[in-house]
Amino acid sequence: MSNGMLRPMSSRRSVLAMAVLSMLTEEPMHAYRMQQLIKERHKDEVVNVAQRNSVYQTIERLVRDGLIAVQSTARAENRPERTVYEITETGRETLHDWLYTMFSTPAREFPEFPAALAFMPSLAASEVAAALDKRVTLLEAQLSALDNDLKEAGSFLPRLFLVETEYQRAMTGTELTYCRALAADVSSGRLHW
Repeated sequence: MSNGMLRPMSSRRSVLAMAVLSMLTEEPMHAYRMQQLIKERHKDEVVNVAQRNSVYQTIERLVRDGLIAVQSTARAENRPERTVYEITETGRETLHDWLYTMFSTPAREFPEFPAALAFMPSLAASEVAAALDKRVTLLEAQLSALDNDLKEAGSFLPRLFLVETEYQRAMTGTELTYCRALAADVSSGRLHW
């Protein structure tokens, strides 16, 4: 909304629900096509579509909440019945509100690594140091892959389609720097328990 005021949320926000609504702004489609496009566009790096059932459950919830509707149901020769969905006006408004909120308001998220840090004294310092060294190696590989992805994709895609990879690269680089320093502090005994 132009005045910065948000409408009340009509459905529980999730990244997968946001992705489904976003896909349906392009054109009506069936669930398998949505999942396929997310993977083809490498958005599965930021949207978990590994379990097809979660896509169907999300679609059922969005239909129930009136954010999407069944456009048609058809069966082609030897294929299973396919239901094609379309976004509703309420779905468009909700997508707008969710995206605005996701951009403007840091969310309280609960990733595993900070939780592991909170309970670090449950392991021996030598185990933590070894685990952090392994994490550093994996983060270095991830950072290298992200740099390669950005370089390769940047040669033919506009930056608009690379911003989530830029963000992942920045976060991975920051985590790598932190983990290297923490590993050094644990290994040297500057951080002990």
